[in-house]
Amino acid sequence: MTARGRECGDCTLCCKVMAIEELAKPVGWWCPHCRPGRGCLIYANRPAECRSFSCLWLVNELLDQRWKPSKSKLVLTTSEDGIEVRCDPGFPDAWRKEPFRSEIHQWAISGETHDMTVVVIVGQKMILVAPDREFDLGVVQPDERIVRELEGTRVVNATVVKASDLEDGA
Repeated sequence: MTARGRECGDCTLCCKVMAIEELAKPVGWWCPHCRPGRGCLIYANRPAECRSFSCLWLVNELLDQRWKPSKSKLVLTTSEDGIEVRCDPGFPDAWRKEPFRSEIHQWAISGETHDMTVVVIVGQKMILVAPDREFDLGVVQPDERIVRELEGTRVVNATVVKASDLEDGA
């Protein structure tokens, strides 16, 4: 379901910033089946993960035309615990430009009170955005997790640990 009939149209940025397991396509590289700005060459037979994917711009009418990924260079997705801002590696600072920077900061403020995270992803590099600072986490591997250290609801530190270390300590 899309917001107000929104469609991808000429936007294909998800085909670059998202990994596609079925095709062994890594994050940050164009899918070999994508023609940027035109679409998917295997659209009718695309992988299930592509069929089921919708970025937040497609489904959330609160995000105006400036947030369309082909314009903003940002693909917004949700995670189990917040929002992920996936930035085109060709425009690594796109998320720092206005109006995006201010809105991302507002999400971080709201997230702190609602125990939700805002993570910016540029290629494989991740940055946890908190209301008063950013935590550059570097490359977070699939078997790693971000751990936030809190004082009340305020994020005072963020680290990356092996998921198995969390399970052992649980």
